[in-house]
Amino acid sequence: MARSFLTRSALPLALLVVPLATQAGTFLAQATLDATPQARLATSLAQLAPGADPQVLTLAANAMACADPQAERLAVIDFSRPSVEPRLWVFDLAEERLLFEELVSHGRGSGDAEATIFSNTPESYQSSLGLFRTLNSYYGRNGYSLRLEGLEAGVNDLAYQRAIVIHGADYVSEEFIRQTGRLGRSHGCPAVRQEVTYPLIDSLKEEHYLFAYYPDQAWLEGSAFLRCDRADRQLAMN
Repeated sequence: MARSFLTRSALPLALLVVPLATQAGTFLAQATLDATPQARLATSLAQLAPGADPQVLTLAANAMACADPQAERLAVIDFSRPSVEPRLWVFDLAEERLLFEELVSHGRGSGDAEATIFSNTPESYQSSLGLFRTLNSYYGRNGYSLRLEGLEAGVNDLAYQRAIVIHGADYVSEEFIRQTGRLGRSHGCPAVRQEVTYPLIDSLKEEHYLFAYYPDQAWLEGSAFLRCDRADRQLAMN
């Protein structure tokens, strides 16, 4: 054994290192090729937004792989975080870029500093979970806004009728947090800082996606997009 070790050590260092590096590179390349599209997307999202929970990003990637594998833009909201923390990320999937990492409000019916209750009920002033498709931008009572279409039956499919939209609000700011210890709350809309309203909405309008997360067991177990039940998914999207 000692003789074998001495013989190997006598070889030029390059002959020892290059094959190992080549093997490692080959292994990583093969692992990337073997990964599912949603696994590759989840890895990319986690690299782009290291401050986000990778498990939440994995769920978002699963939903996108089920709904629209060719999607170009995706926003992710993690409502399990308190409102004083950034919990909205907007990704350019085509260019593999993080466009925004932002504060975002929840509905006043969903909680105080933290959101804990969600629904699809009109006049509840509660936020909704699940996968949404973005529609057109418009000017309304909250200024420049973006309509959302909820894609999950019984979970968020009344979002359009409830006027759940992305809009800017003066109660979404660091100053408001300093004064009150939390963000202000909406009527259920994901409101953002006024300073980013225009560029953020313009980055998402017209046939892109928003994924809103909270560890709600019923939704996690029943979502057609997380389970990729294609029959239920087609019903929700039609």
